[in-house]
Amino acid sequence: MSTPTVDRPPGRGADRQTSRRADRQTSRRRQIEDVASALFCARGYAATSVRDIAKALDLQGGSLYAHVSSKEDVLWAIVDDAAGRFLAVAGPIASGPGGAVERLRELVNAHVAVVTESPERARVFLEQWTALSNERRQAVLGARDQYEACFRQVVADGVAAGDLTADPWVAAVFTLSALNGIPRWYRPDGPLTPDQIAERFADLAVAALAGAPASHLGPPPAPLHLAPGGPR
Repeated sequence: MSTPTVDRPPGRGADRQTSRRADRQTSRRRQIEDVASALFCARGYAATSVRDIAKALDLQGGSLYAHVSSKEDVLWAIVDDAAGRFLAVAGPIASGPGGAVERLRELVNAHVAVVTESPERARVFLEQWTALSNERRQAVLGARDQYEACFRQVVADGVAAGDLTADPWVAAVFTLSALNGIPRWYRPDGPLTPDQIAERFADLAVAALAGAPASHLGPPPAPLHLAPGGPR
């Protein structure tokens, strides 16, 4: 008996090949960004060359340009990805249900989760973004301001409800300045898990912001574009 012919939709094999190529390209870009993040943290962006990144990947310098167009594009990819991750978790929490104290704890938990998932990428976002071109720096500033606004909103809600007593602007600076130090000392094999770090930082933040009434609850004298990263 002959084997029946199975009709296949045209183009399916080509689609699978295209998908596999796209997956390989994405995987290689991720490798490049991970290696670049480690080098940018260790040496700084200015002191790291495309040749250094290619060497760490065991590639020829020219081969790297098949995946990226410039060193700044690698930095931008890392920074933009991190900014998106921060905003994706913070926005729904800030505008979501629950009391302000609960949402503040959730914001702290979410921030710790992002920075401990990839500490080197987080450090590049927090420390190296100023090496970007002006247009990209402005985009990062906008994202950072949106992120800080999530913390200010939650604290302001807590003040209005009588659950928190801190100036929302100062509280956001205080909380984010503490949280953004985590990527510098966190180690996956360290004594505290990310969940334990988040719990302790959330406890400290709530205790500090729900303490004695602040002497000044008015607006700051001028915005300093602080989040997430503290004064700059």
